[in-house]
Amino acid sequence: METILKLLESNAHLTPAQLAVMCDKSEEEVKKIIAECEENGTIVGYKTLIDWDKTDRAYVNAMIELKVSPQKDLGFDRIAETICLHPEVQSVHLMSGGYDLLVVIEGKTLKEISDFVFNRLATMDGIVSTSTHFILKKYKDKGVIYNSSDEDKRGNIL
Repeated sequence: METILKLLESNAHLTPAQLAVMCDKSEEEVKKIIAECEENGTIVGYKTLIDWDKTDRAYVNAMIELKVSPQKDLGFDRIAETICLHPEVQSVHLMSGGYDLLVVIEGKTLKEISDFVFNRLATMDGIVSTSTHFILKKYKDKGVIYNSSDEDKRGNIL
C-alpha cells in the first residue's frame, strides 16, 4: 500500500493499470487499495500543481506565523478549525518553535492579505501576535522544482 501511495503522491495521474505494473499487483488489487484509502481518509484529495507565474492570473501568497493562547481542553484545535473556514486560507499547521500556527493564505493583492491579517486573523480571540511573510518566488513546492534547467519537474537531477 505504501508504494502505491508514494507513487500517487508524486503523480496522481497514474492509472490503476500503470500502478499495478509498477507495484507487481493486479489492477483490481490496486483499485481496492485506492478505494479503501479514499474511504478511510488516508487519501484526502487530489490536486494539480500549477505554476501560476506562467499564466495571466495575478495573486499573492503569504505565510503568517501566529502566537496563540491555547483554549482549555481544546488546545490549538478550535482556533485552527476556525481559521480553516476562511476561503483565502490554503493551509494551517501546528508547529514547534517561537510561533504556534503557520497559516498560508492567497489573495489578489498585498493589501487584501494585509486586510485579512489585520481585520480577521489578528482580531480573533486567542491570537496573541502575528508575523506575515510574503512569498516572492517559488523554487520548489510539494517536491516539484520550478523553472530549473538542471532538474526535471519532479526534482530529479538530469
